[in-house]
Amino acid sequence: MEMVYDLLKITIPGLLILYTAYLIVRSFMNKQLDELHLSLRHKNQEVVLPIRLQAYERICLLLERISPNHIIPRLNEKDLSAKQLQGALVSEIRSEFSHNLSQQVYISEEAWIYVTGAIEQLISLINESANELEDSATSLDLAKMVFEKNMRNQQDTIRGALSFIKNEIKELF
Repeated sequence: MEMVYDLLKITIPGLLILYTAYLIVRSFMNKQLDELHLSLRHKNQEVVLPIRLQAYERICLLLERISPNHIIPRLNEKDLSAKQLQGALVSEIRSEFSHNLSQQVYISEEAWIYVTGAIEQLISLINESANELEDSATSLDLAKMVFEKNMRNQQDTIRGALSFIKNEIKELF
């Protein structure tokens, strides 16, 4: 019995020391792992943050380029009919949009919804304006109609989308 008692006197402190060493090593390893995750996250932010900012810039540029104030003067020619200008405008808007589709990966879902809504609303505005004109209407007639409808529109979705994106950029950066 005395031998068991002596064995316990040696074993119990040894086990306590071993358990304490285990806790210290585990704590140290968890701290190292947390520091590694923090370092990786920081390095990831250094890489992703500029890309996200560039995506927001490209989306702002897209919205500015397709706004009626910029796209109509760029595409309107005197000898075009209203239907030809309508086709050119819709084609250019869709082309600009498809060129920037990949940017949705880097911006928020809500911002992307604003962007797609603004584009759809603008295409709808152009098509409605063209449908209200006679077949013999000129591109100038369509341009006037689009500008008038856009000015009468209570909610300019392109300006709304731009405003939302700018506010989101301010929050993020």
